[in-house]
Order: sequence, then structure tokens, then C-alpha cells
Amino acid sequence: MTEKSIVILISGRGSNMEALLRAKLPCRIAAVISNKADAQGLETARAHGIDTAVVSHRDHADRAAFDDALAQVIDHYQPDVVVLAGFMRILTDGFVNRYMGRMINIHPSLLPAYTGVDTHERALRDGVKIHGCTVHFVTPALDGGPVIIQAAVPVLSDDTPQTLSARVLHEEHRIFPQAVRWLCRDQARLDANGRVCIDRIEQLGSTLISPGLD
Repeated sequence: MTEKSIVILISGRGSNMEALLRAKLPCRIAAVISNKADAQGLETARAHGIDTAVVSHRDHADRAAFDDALAQVIDHYQPDVVVLAGFMRILTDGFVNRYMGRMINIHPSLLPAYTGVDTHERALRDGVKIHGCTVHFVTPALDGGPVIIQAAVPVLSDDTPQTLSARVLHEEHRIFPQAVRWLCRDQARLDANGRVCIDRIEQLGSTLISPGLD
């Protein structure tokens, strides 16, 4: 199997990008691209000898112009997979369709619950007992693409948005590399009906019940 290449898009510190670097994935990370020149993750990527680029959304008149410029930079690296790792821009339908079936995102909630931002605050406000994170294929529907993998965590009675975020982030760093690994090995894909197919044996895991049973 030919080694696949990925391009990672970030907007900030890039902790999920770092998780991918630590995972020693069966692919080549061709570049890390950010819409912010001061994104901390760019320095991390450079320290690992990875090409970096900045495409600032502020330099373009609208989202479509920014997406066109971003696509040109991405296509220069000819990636097999485009990975959104904390990339905080809403992408146009044209951009999403350009990479349909080979662009994924990680989101800090158990989708389809809590799309968008402030997921931990909203989960706490609603009093849910189980929260988590999701890796999904990107489609034009915001955070609405087919789910590849999810991880759930209990919501504790004394949780704050910060403590809950930290617990969820730990799981993000576990499931994101797994999703990318499946894609790089051609083990995960979209079928003709737009559903996720994963070539692996289903494993029975322990049930998460929160609060626990007496």
C-alpha cells in the first residue's frame, strides 16, 4: 500500500495535531496550515520538521475567497486526507465538496448533540450526565457529517467547563489518531449512501452509566 499523506489545518495551540504527531501514524504529514500566523501549533510543527503555511482569513474579502486561497495551498501538497484539528473557520459548501470523503474534523461533543461552539458550557447547563467527543467526515452541514468514532465521559456533579473540557480533550487525543489511522489504511470510508464503513471487528466495550448504579 502506498503511504498516504495528510494536511492538518489548525487555528491555535494544536494539541490534537500534537496527538497525531505522537501517534506515529502510517502516513506522511505533508504540511500544517493555519489561518493565524501566531498559532502556537505552527512552531510545534516546524520543530518536527513539517512544512507550515499561513492563509489568513483577514486577507480575503469573504469566506469564498479565503477558501479558494486555502484550497490552492492544500492542493499544492496533494494530500490524501485533510484533517481539521481545531480549525476555527466555517467552510463554504464548495470547499467542503472539493474534499468530500477525505476531510475529517474532531468536535468536542457527542454529535449530533451540541454542534457549534461552547459545547461544554451548554452540556453543563442542560444537566446531561454523559458528554464526549466525535470524529466525523466533514459535509456542508455544520458538524453534521457521518460519524467515524466517538468517546464518552461522565459529567461530574462538581464539573466546570474547564474540568469537563480537560476530560473530553484527553479522549480526543485518543480517538483522533485512531480515525486518521483507519483512513490512512483505507479501513474507513463513506459508502454510496453516505454512511461510514469501517473494516474492523466490532468490539463489545463496557457500558458507561453516569451516575453509576447502586
